[in-house]
Amino acid sequence: MEKQKIAGLSLIEWKEKYPLLKKLIKTDEVFWLNPNYGSNQGISIVQAEHVKAAEERLERFAQYIVHVFPETKPTNGIIESPLVEIPSMKKSIEESYMTDISGKLLLKCDSHLPISGSIKARGGIYEVLKRAEEIAMEHGGLKQSDNYEILASDKFKELFSHYSIAVGSTGNLGLSIGIISARLGFKVTVHMSADAKQWKKDKLRNLGVIVKEYEDDYSKAVEEGRKEASLDPNCHFIDDENSKDLLLGYATAATRLKNQLKGMSIPVDEDHPLFVYLPCGVGGGPGGITYGLKLAFEDDVHCFFAEPTHSPCMLLGLATELHDKVSVQDFGIDNKTEADGLAVGRSSELVSSMMTSILSGSYTIQDKRLFDLLRELAETEGYYLEPSALAGVYGPVQLFSSEEGKQYLKDQKLQEKMKQSTHIIWATGGSMVPKVMMEEYLTKS
Repeated sequence: MEKQKIAGLSLIEWKEKYPLLKKLIKTDEVFWLNPNYGSNQGISIVQAEHVKAAEERLERFAQYIVHVFPETKPTNGIIESPLVEIPSMKKSIEESYMTDISGKLLLKCDSHLPISGSIKARGGIYEVLKRAEEIAMEHGGLKQSDNYEILASDKFKELFSHYSIAVGSTGNLGLSIGIISARLGFKVTVHMSADAKQWKKDKLRNLGVIVKEYEDDYSKAVEEGRKEASLDPNCHFIDDENSKDLLLGYATAATRLKNQLKGMSIPVDEDHPLFVYLPCGVGGGPGGITYGLKLAFEDDVHCFFAEPTHSPCMLLGLATELHDKVSVQDFGIDNKTEADGLAVGRSSELVSSMMTSILSGSYTIQDKRLFDLLRELAETEGYYLEPSALAGVYGPVQLFSSEEGKQYLKDQKLQEKMKQSTHIIWATGGSMVPKVMMEEYLTKS
């Protein structure tokens, strides 16, 4: 292994160049600060006007969504989650880790998003809706001025039945795309990696979705899905590694979050910094949200990604500046984790390059700690999340207790402002986990 060349360097040379790699390879927990933060490196192919267009498209679909998914009636067909303060959890983790967390601690409950119960209800559903709109306008006579409820009619279901949607997934993205695609009338195939939970596969099959399983990890499922879809001109492959539309769906969360904070009388400005902690797999969800947040709050928001110690693909790609040209397996890291949504060995090149200058940093967390935090949140606040969704909770602890976190606050001149700060844990999934599975999670803490 030590003699193997990775991008022209031996493993020994990589370790000498980036001492952080020694800890990553040992699967130790690390907190990494992005040295390129604020440097304006990298050019994004996603612009503010693209995000605005995505917001408008979701508004056009609102009448359809509320018609076919009545659970979205409270939000008038807009797929959105609550934002809640979690003071009991804040007190509990302060005591557990003997760390003072200044400011407010909030939970962004994408775990309870309607339709598919995870953050993937944002990007995954958006891209399918965009594809449906394109087909309906080109072949079904749909106009933007129409009431989109007509898309639930037999006429449009028949039209969509001649088209296919495909995706590679570790679980939650497949769920969101399978649910919305099947409801519209598309034929759907979800290519699932070995780490995907059985209950997610079963749910999809019960909806009539074709589920293809692979013994390999996420990257293989995406590769095979992309290859198979390329053989069918009527099949749209949703590419979690490269999709601009997925990113746009996630980015629309930022404007809504801004409104939620305003409704809670929580300011975000130079004297009231916002910190957001996002679990990261291939990067699409957290990357899109981070981009949207930077558009909404600019330098007043600080975003950190959270990854399992055994699957730190985004941190590895950013730290080495190799992005998707390197995988965790290249460095002997096994990519085995209970956090199925985060079990990704190679980051998205699109997202990794976008995060080069706008992501504040990243950290890793052990699986055991995920289960401990899962139980702690359930007992203190009554929120039951899947393991991957707890990765964000460790962020504030690291920010206030680690030397790297303290250095970040010093470098950004934030030390005197932290009492007025707000910290948001982005809960990415959990409400659809079967009770028996949740009980199993709780016993592992």
